[in-house]
Amino acid sequence: MLPSRHHPPPPPFVPSLFLLLLLLAVAPMPPPAAAVGVTWGFASSHPLPAAQVVRGLLLPNSVPRVRLAAASADALSALAGTGVAVTVGVPDALLRPLAASTKAAAAWVHDNVTRYASGVRFEYIAVGDEPFLLSHGQHFHPFVVRAAENIQQAVIDAKLSSKMKVVVPCSVDTYQNASTLPSKASFRSDVNNTMAELLSFLANNSSPFMVELNPFLSFQHNKNLSLDYYLFELMSHPVKDGQNKYDNYFDASIDALVTALTKAGFGDMDIIVGRAGWPTDGAVNATPAIAQSFMTGLVNHLAKKSGTPLRPKVPPIETYLFSLLDEDQRSTASGGYERHSGIFTFDGQAKYYVNIGQGPKALKNAPDVDYLPSKWCVVDNNKDLSNVSSSFSVACSNGDCTALSPGGSCSGLDWPGNVSYAFNNYYQQHDQSEESCNFNGLGLITTVDPSVDNCLFPLAIRTSAASFHPTMSMAMLLLLVLCFHLQFAA
Repeated sequence: MLPSRHHPPPPPFVPSLFLLLLLLAVAPMPPPAAAVGVTWGFASSHPLPAAQVVRGLLLPNSVPRVRLAAASADALSALAGTGVAVTVGVPDALLRPLAASTKAAAAWVHDNVTRYASGVRFEYIAVGDEPFLLSHGQHFHPFVVRAAENIQQAVIDAKLSSKMKVVVPCSVDTYQNASTLPSKASFRSDVNNTMAELLSFLANNSSPFMVELNPFLSFQHNKNLSLDYYLFELMSHPVKDGQNKYDNYFDASIDALVTALTKAGFGDMDIIVGRAGWPTDGAVNATPAIAQSFMTGLVNHLAKKSGTPLRPKVPPIETYLFSLLDEDQRSTASGGYERHSGIFTFDGQAKYYVNIGQGPKALKNAPDVDYLPSKWCVVDNNKDLSNVSSSFSVACSNGDCTALSPGGSCSGLDWPGNVSYAFNNYYQQHDQSEESCNFNGLGLITTVDPSVDNCLFPLAIRTSAASFHPTMSMAMLLLLVLCFHLQFAA
């Protein structure tokens, strides 16, 4: 872990009462502080128990707000009484049944919000998970706004609308930009009609626009932009857009959205950044050191409350760091690095320093993690390995080999070390069962840690205490989804 370059602030100056009243009378009120939170996903084969995440990570590190990828009964129960502000997500798979039935929406709100509202400090319900993502086509377009409207009505009926708002997370590719200039941005033509309905819905309910930023993906696709541009480093040649200058990706992305909103007639709409982060593994330039530079640069930038050229002194009202923990079952459609976006490893150990609420102090790791025994699965070098490639493919197809990707922490492993890594990952994901280290007789269980330098061969957490429990309404709605598919397949 790199050392922190932060220093404790000096003691605050306390003016006299008269001077304080005078300042309040003549000075305009400052904008609200830019709020920072973290996202918490559940796509992990062996997640930490929710209570341990809350009591061992969120609270000790003074995290003020968290965005849940989905409604988890365990997570919501653990968050009750903590004062942590909560955004709870609705997966894309539920958009269709929620759009089709007000009763389904009411049931979802009852089971995931109302039931916990007395103890959980809800801020937002995020309907969908980037439903306008370009790769999705128009699959979710017919259902997004109606689902949001039905959820909103259910919140009103539950008399909770004064405590929380409904938002729809939108991927950054929802607004197109043929160049890197914010002034050229506009919403994609294929989402224009649905976006007009969504923006009207948000405006009518005084809800903000939630955008999901993926700076690492942008960096991979824009070879003409330097890494410094993404890491908030001082640039000698900022990007010029008319009279405006941009020295970082974050401000340019926000102003591109502001431009798109303005062209759509909603230029004053508040903005929330639903995700912004940098991976630590699985690709070139995905390292803990670079991730720390991005994250600390972002948090320090937000703390200045300088806003952007198009919105000076008005930063996004909230920004969520992506993400709290690694998730070895996240989709790798964008790249294997998506599984290594955590500030903490899957078992709650900090990978680098960033201020998520704890200030200049080092992050506190999750205590008392219940690991499986110190056993690993490796290749038996005494066997004929001429046909080991098929076993390697099976292990990677059913496990997580993203650390072996070019630039990854284990990309330097020679053959058959890379095969051992794959075998062990499969073995750990299957709770170290003896048969999961068979691989046609080519696997060998060892008690000697095979990790090499920065390439760590993981040990799994006991699954008896680590599982994701969806709420009852989610299970029912997933059954509805299955019924829809069966109906249209008939």
